[in-house]
Amino acid sequence: MPLVAHTDLPTFQRLREEGEEILKPERARHQDIREMHIGLLNMMPDAALEATERQFFRLVGACNQITQFHVHPFTVDGLPRSLEAKAHIERYYESFETIKRDGLDALIISGANVTQPKLEQEDFWQPLTEVFLWAKQNVPSILCSCLATHAVIQFCYGIERTRLPAKRWGVFPHKVLDRKHPLVSEINTRFDVPHSRFNEIFREDIEQKGLKVLVASKGAGVHLAVSPDGFRIVFFQGHPEYDDISLLKEYKREVTRYYNGDIEDYPPFPEHYFSPKVQRIFTDYRDHVIASRRGNKPIEPFPEAAVLDYIDNTWRDTARAVFNNWLGKIYQITDQDRRIPFMPGIDPNNPLGL
Repeated sequence: MPLVAHTDLPTFQRLREEGEEILKPERARHQDIREMHIGLLNMMPDAALEATERQFFRLVGACNQITQFHVHPFTVDGLPRSLEAKAHIERYYESFETIKRDGLDALIISGANVTQPKLEQEDFWQPLTEVFLWAKQNVPSILCSCLATHAVIQFCYGIERTRLPAKRWGVFPHKVLDRKHPLVSEINTRFDVPHSRFNEIFREDIEQKGLKVLVASKGAGVHLAVSPDGFRIVFFQGHPEYDDISLLKEYKREVTRYYNGDIEDYPPFPEHYFSPKVQRIFTDYRDHVIASRRGNKPIEPFPEAAVLDYIDNTWRDTARAVFNNWLGKIYQITDQDRRIPFMPGIDPNNPLGL
């Protein structure tokens, strides 16, 4: 299912340079293949805006190579943006009004940074809930990532997330709990998923509201769950879209924050992510940074280049399989007119007939 570069969004060229198959619209129009239109509500902060595009575009583009995917990025008000990010959004993103007019076959909602103690106090809360309510009526399935999962579960089921004693981040082993569900069909029964969050919604709270937990970890909690109908809302609490170096970049930001005095404690290593060799390199660098901060001296560059060959991605194949299952099922139930969520005969309250 190759992506179609239906706009001049730079992400298409970046992915093309990385070896992804990206079709030009002229070629796509001459292929007698049904297309699918996927919305990406990108709420990530400026520094991660384009990286988030690439990560989710990559997962979509790696799915079934028969269908053509048009991915439509858009965002909502209430998110602080630099002039550069605003210009990027203005040029390459669609408006929510256009999304509503043209319709979608599926919707992905990214995470976001928060600044308030309660999610409903965030400026983006009302715009986000408006998008969700429209999508619930007009889109076959909505996939929520991390913060979006917490927000939608609170909005729909009244479950507020719980602050963890410490940041949960790293790459954790997970187990499939329901092997018969179509979303986890034919994937590894055990696989890794990255996590990075300060808050959690717990399995027992989710299941009390009738949600179905499909994948969980002893060390990281619930990763994948679905709404009581089995498909209309898909919840990720982890980050299967992450690149192999996403946690490395995050660790680098935390080290910089420590050196600048923004945090008092030196950041721990992301769990199960750095090899022993990488840990030794960063332990030496930690000693240097701590001494430089105490002595008010400049620090040497972060030794990123020295560790890149030792950073492994142990989750992407499974992430692609789950996305392939998700979009494959949507393909089977959505109407050919993307303004209509389901083809005739599909029960919106049990679209997969589970």
